[in-house]
Amino acid sequence: MLTEKIRNKDARIGIVGLGYVGLPLALAFGKAGFSITGIDIDKEKTERLMKGSSYIKHIPSEDILALVKKNRFVASTDFSLASELDCILLCVPTPLTKHREPDMSFIRNTARKISPYLSNNTLVVLESTTYPGTTEEVLIPELESANNLKQGKDFYVAYSPEREDPNNPSFRTTNTPKVIGADSEAAMEAALSLYGAIIEKLVPVANTKTAEATKLMENVFRAVNIALVNELKVIFEKMGIDVWEVIEAAKTKPFGYMPFYPGPGLGGHCIPIDPFYLTWKAREYGISTRFIELAGEVNISMPNYVVEKILASLNLAKKKISDCRILLLGLAYKKNVDDERESVTYTIIELLQEQGAHVDFNDPFIPEIKLTRAHSKLKGKKSIPLSALDSYDLTAILTDHSDYDYPGIVKNSKIVIDTRNACKDIKSEKIIKA
Repeated sequence: MLTEKIRNKDARIGIVGLGYVGLPLALAFGKAGFSITGIDIDKEKTERLMKGSSYIKHIPSEDILALVKKNRFVASTDFSLASELDCILLCVPTPLTKHREPDMSFIRNTARKISPYLSNNTLVVLESTTYPGTTEEVLIPELESANNLKQGKDFYVAYSPEREDPNNPSFRTTNTPKVIGADSEAAMEAALSLYGAIIEKLVPVANTKTAEATKLMENVFRAVNIALVNELKVIFEKMGIDVWEVIEAAKTKPFGYMPFYPGPGLGGHCIPIDPFYLTWKAREYGISTRFIELAGEVNISMPNYVVEKILASLNLAKKKISDCRILLLGLAYKKNVDDERESVTYTIIELLQEQGAHVDFNDPFIPEIKLTRAHSKLKGKKSIPLSALDSYDLTAILTDHSDYDYPGIVKNSKIVIDTRNACKDIKSEKIIKA
């Protein structure tokens, strides 16, 4: 019955968590002709969506408004709406605790809120990145906790890791291959039918654990290689070698090499977090993930490396850090997005403030710092206009947004710390790579 409903586009689809993963999914299903219910604990988000207003830079407001006007999209904070749904996709955060252990509170709380309203023949899919075993050990028991329904008999559960890359011009929700894992044939059939309605290529795997492990492998691979190139950056600098030139030369090899690029540290919701999910779970099996943990240590040390570069540059200029004004360019974790989750800029601001510096930031896509769990003291800090550049003792480029006028930035700055090779085509003694 469920797969038939999906094929006929009569299935009512719910998305829990309307952020960088959930909102694009909701729009993709809505554009395909499904009726979508979006649920989020943030009332401000749901109210904006019902007015057809986007809060994510690369998602146009007109796309949301079109679905709202056609009565194909409803956003609410009311979890009881789950009782009307045939398919529920969970796109909630999976952060780390202060001890760098998996924080399952969002998954647990969401499942508990859905459980009383779960109906027969409903498909629940977890998309949040997590450790192998989460769907089976955490999600399913919580879904079964407040009803007499049993997974595999009365309702179905699958896991399909999100693969969103905000503002990627080539790969969006619909043309990015989708990995799907389920622990029963019925759940797999339903999940394949659901995602097959909007996504070009589906990649079914043996079970939910395999799907969970797939996402971790992708991001551990990236984290380890970024750590490697960050370590090489430090080594090559001591040797008087430009790591960026080395990378450009190395990537001309047409086989056996894939370029990765150094930076001020890792940001975003996935790469700084996911490897620690695997190391935590591996301990349960008595396995030490030394390679992954070492990569984590290298990447975590990068903000300190940048701060040391800033201090050394100011010392050369015979300036005392406590008397200096520093402007950091870029709060977003990567270029041309308004996503600042886990941004290293937060850490660098706080490290410099501890040294006594006056620190500001500029980001064309983020006008003001919102409340974050880890950096609550920075809430309300506003982006400074670039017209004030010449009033700062040092400018540090932490995110290489395309909107920045780099020749103008160098011209109007006293010292430029470039962590992204953004000024590669500019010759100036002001520029110091970090």
